[in-house]
Amino acid sequence: MNPAAIRLLNQHLAAPRFGDPAAVVAHMGAMQAQEYRMVRWAVAMRTRRPSASAFKAAFDGGRIVRLHLMRGTWQLVAAEDYWTWLALCAPKAIAVTKGWMAGNGISIPAREQARVRDILARTAAAMGSATKDDFVRALAAAGVRLDAHRLSYHIRMAEFEGTLCSGDLLPMETTYALASAKVPRPRTADKIDRDEALALFTRKYFQSRQPATLEDYVWWSGMTVADCRRGIALLGGALRTERFAGRDFILSDACRTRGFRRKTTLLVPPYDEYLIGYKSRDLVLPPEHRHRAHNNSGIFQPIIVRDGQVCGNWTPYAKAPRAEFFAGAPSPEEVQAAWQQYEIYKTT
Repeated sequence: MNPAAIRLLNQHLAAPRFGDPAAVVAHMGAMQAQEYRMVRWAVAMRTRRPSASAFKAAFDGGRIVRLHLMRGTWQLVAAEDYWTWLALCAPKAIAVTKGWMAGNGISIPAREQARVRDILARTAAAMGSATKDDFVRALAAAGVRLDAHRLSYHIRMAEFEGTLCSGDLLPMETTYALASAKVPRPRTADKIDRDEALALFTRKYFQSRQPATLEDYVWWSGMTVADCRRGIALLGGALRTERFAGRDFILSDACRTRGFRRKTTLLVPPYDEYLIGYKSRDLVLPPEHRHRAHNNSGIFQPIIVRDGQVCGNWTPYAKAPRAEFFAGAPSPEEVQAAWQQYEIYKTT
């Protein structure tokens, strides 16, 4: 088994088959969206013809949604999964967030939460897409003044409750929309079966990140070990286990294994699922170079990947290719070709 090649294929970083950015997000289940600008490239580079305008169209059209969902961080999800993932993940996310609030000495009474949520919802509905500054002005007009930290918790709770989600894409600033307007709530939303949701969530993780371990899935999902084991059990024979390097890796019955070509060089954005989708990253990132890709505080850097192995760093906002290598450097021609694809994406 060649884990790196299989991951490249099933994450569609090699031989991508999707033409639509929303189809990429649906395949991945959820994608880390911490870096607001670079997550667009993370999605686009998994399509056959990366295009910034195609991503914007899918995002503005509500087919791709950005919200806080798992591990207390930003995620992209497909509209088709939005309400299902909320039903599955929001209870844990709310509990975690309330724990953080308590640790920071913040308590939000139910009456305050309801009042602020109503103002946020009415503002988003009236504006279509509202920024935090828009919320601050609307709250002030209603006689409500909140510091930035407290307002962030209110917005996050409104996301978990399915009141707010991402609005239209701005170059540098996050916007919020009324979720029911951006992603119409299906009639069956209140009848989502948890086991069905858990099985789908599990399937999407392994179909897009295989081979991966149980521990990888627990880390990525933020769910309990018991829930993750149940999700795997619910899929039965659709998943199989293979032993490699002393660990049990899980693969799906639809695993892609053909299409990988050597001398594949990729300019991968920070917080990309190629690394953040796994707890253990040593199969593609030598431990001695880990600090070049991420630190212990969860800050991830732009990386260069060659034949599945992390070998260097790059600078996304430079005017010309700027790369530093610490292992297995590709040729200048390979780097230039990868940079050219990135440049074409930005202008199409």
